[in-house]
Amino acid sequence: MRYELMLPHQIRKAIAENWPVVLPLGVLEYHGEHMAVGMDTLAVVKTLELFEKEADIVILPAFYYGAASYAVAPPEGSGSVQVGGNQLAPFAEELFFSLLRIGFRNIHAIIHHQTENFTAGMPTDLAFKAAGRQAIFRFLEKQRGEGWWGSEAMADYYAGHAKGENFFNWVQVHPLMSAAMNGQYPFDHAGIGETSLMLALCPEAVDAGRFADNTSWYTASAPEASAELGRKGVAMILEHLRALLSA
Repeated sequence: MRYELMLPHQIRKAIAENWPVVLPLGVLEYHGEHMAVGMDTLAVVKTLELFEKEADIVILPAFYYGAASYAVAPPEGSGSVQVGGNQLAPFAEELFFSLLRIGFRNIHAIIHHQTENFTAGMPTDLAFKAAGRQAIFRFLEKQRGEGWWGSEAMADYYAGHAKGENFFNWVQVHPLMSAAMNGQYPFDHAGIGETSLMLALCPEAVDAGRFADNTSWYTASAPEASAELGRKGVAMILEHLRALLSA
């Protein structure tokens, strides 16, 4: 369900049943002359809309204003919007803290931007990962008081942790494309892989008539894109989401 359309009784049901609450997280960035600047975020939004048809999830309004950087192209006339990680982290912490206050304990942010280095992290996902941790610590101290972890009530912490009970899983950040997709689907920037995803998910975000206007190396393979290839990528992404978002 789209969070902005939910009524309070629906929110209480989602809390009681521990539905995944998902933030589509991304950027606005130049993706060649042939593709919309919202590609990274649109890929998350559109696949979540497909996943929503088969599972009970809450989809938060998408956040498009991540750290695009100007590594691909300067912003003048290209459309890239850059908000640095230091600015993102306070916002993300307040967002996650608020969601915890509401009662959600199964919160996820899904990102498709610079995720080829996801284990090490890049500015947007690192800001939201750190913010998630900070929000959880802050929430637990508010809820249980200082010294909550050292109290006798937490004596079974390590045993519970070994069984998969982990407060710090309340907020998680994931890449849209899993590491298992490496070598099975093209990972690129505005090339055959991303262009195919958009042709399958959001064809209005691609103008094939503009392929010839591209001069950059990273768009060279874009004319080879197809909706058929994109659908194969979408199928793999949906398998990934099924593994991540099991309530």
